Amino acid sequence: MRTISLPKRCVAALTGHKGTQTKEQAGAGNKWQPLPQQPSGLIFTTATGRATDPRSLNRMLTVLCRNAKIRRVRVHDLRHTCASLLLAQGVDARTIMETLGHSTITMTLDTYAHVMHTTLRAAADRMDDALGLDEEEGDDGDAVSLAVG
Repeated sequence: MRTISLPKRCVAALTGHKGTQTKEQAGAGNKWQPLPQQPSGLIFTTATGRATDPRSLNRMLTVLCRNAKIRRVRVHDLRHTCASLLLAQGVDARTIMETLGHSTITMTLDTYAHVMHTTLRAAADRMDDALGLDEEEGDDGDAVSLAVG
């Protein structure tokens, strides 16, 4: 169990969902019977209050993707999307590790190394900004890699 910070947009969506879930619980009446061993306050439950099977979540997500006319993604893909978006926004790997719940920074860096290349280019561009690119140097937009050893 851990605490994470969520974007305001997610909090608003979850708050709205909680309201819907409360109405579903009232409508289900005595049929709302969570399993005794399941934690209380689950976000995604069945119509009877039980924990939703992960495969069911993926099926629901498939329907949502189809209705939105976007390519199908799995729930686990959303974790990768989250990490990729955070990296693209310049969030440090340690914070992403904590957000995703990875046990080590190595796991995060190994898993998202392919995204890091984009951020490396952005870091070089930010260094240009910091150093002040002279007008006569121009900006051809080409990435230059240099082997360092």
